[in-house]
Amino acid sequence: MKNSEDDKSVGKAKTSPSPSAPWTFLTNHAHVLICLAQNPESRIQDVAERVGITYRAVQRILDELQEAGYISRERKKDDARSNQYRVNMKLPLRHPIEQHRSVAALLELGVSGGKGR
Repeated sequence: MKNSEDDKSVGKAKTSPSPSAPWTFLTNHAHVLICLAQNPESRIQDVAERVGITYRAVQRILDELQEAGYISRERKKDDARSNQYRVNMKLPLRHPIEQHRSVAALLELGVSGGKGR
């Protein structure tokens, strides 16, 4: 026999992601780019906390973005432990569906929308 609770949930979509399996429309790479565009002097630790990933994951993403030419980084002159990042706004997005758009178009979503998560 069916449980009445089961009947109530049939056909109803969840409106919020499950805490154990959250998902977003943008990748962690996009989130890191948005953070760097908002604050070019961001610390890796702060980016990791804001994006919700590990320090090591941010390091890997930064390496990949730099290798592909999407960012450049240089040591700050007044603090050799800190970096300053520059985002290449002119490059196209990577996926074939998005290649007609530039990084600048992506960043408009996150940078102009404020600094909240």
